[in-house]
Amino acid sequence: MNPLEFLRLPTVEADLARLETLLADSVVIGDSYLDAVTTHLIYAGGKRLRPALAIAAATSGARPATTDDLMGGVAVELMHLASLYHDDVMDEALVRRNVDSVNARYGNLVAIVAGDYLMARSAGIAADLGVESARLLAHTLAWLTRGQASEVRTAFSVTRSEDDYYEAIEGKTASLMASSCRIGAITARLDDTQTEALSEFGRCFGMVYQLRDDILDVVAVENQLGKPAGQDLAEGIYNLPTLFALRDPAVGDELRALLGQILGDEDRERARKLVVSTNAVALTVRAARQFLDLAFGALDAVPQAGLREGFRSLITSLLDDLPAS
Repeated sequence: MNPLEFLRLPTVEADLARLETLLADSVVIGDSYLDAVTTHLIYAGGKRLRPALAIAAATSGARPATTDDLMGGVAVELMHLASLYHDDVMDEALVRRNVDSVNARYGNLVAIVAGDYLMARSAGIAADLGVESARLLAHTLAWLTRGQASEVRTAFSVTRSEDDYYEAIEGKTASLMASSCRIGAITARLDDTQTEALSEFGRCFGMVYQLRDDILDVVAVENQLGKPAGQDLAEGIYNLPTLFALRDPAVGDELRALLGQILGDEDRERARKLVVSTNAVALTVRAARQFLDLAFGALDAVPQAGLREGFRSLITSLLDDLPAS
């Protein structure tokens, strides 16, 4: 998705162009080897969704972003990139953003160290922005870690609960989306009501974003997500559609017998088709729409009409191409 297409806030597009230079400059220290590693995914591009949320929350598209607004966007994007470096090591990924993953090109140890460096730079930038921003990014890192730990703890577990699932995605995905909106509110010095409303929107946006990804994992055509359909099933990450399918009286036992282990291509496709044969996708879309309603409720407290409508359009777009619930 291109967030700018749905936000429809012209100044945000110009601000994101300004952010690109700041993003690279924030990690370059003059060591040619380290600089190549830490800028590897920056120069590979990306949607810059989290900085877009931060800048939009700060400016409402009504004024150019200040340097603090932009650096808030840089801080959340660096934390996101650091998490990708670490995730790719854990997943043994070979490709990220259509280029070699950092671990594939430079090795796992270098990828981990570089990810740690990006985390440190994110924290340093947040500290420069003030105590409130520093505290926010520290809490966000704790949530990211908690979400990752929850996912690892329940890997390959056919008894994974919905609470386990939501704990993982709130930590791994939604917390950083919430923090992106919140840091924009902080740098813009918005009042507490708007800050909390934007943070809650970001959290709900992150939940819908991840639920969409997990639906697409079982219904998408091959490589629509840059990975084979059903890859999460193969790797033991049993997301909400799978949890619903495991409770289905017609296919639950058959699916349970397949899972609990790494799956080859044939068994992965068989498991995926079992999930799709139930009402699991429809139930997951319904769960996503509940978070959509919460997001809309949060936006009622945002007085800027352009931002309110832009954020509504952005989150709604996540569900536009999914099966009806």
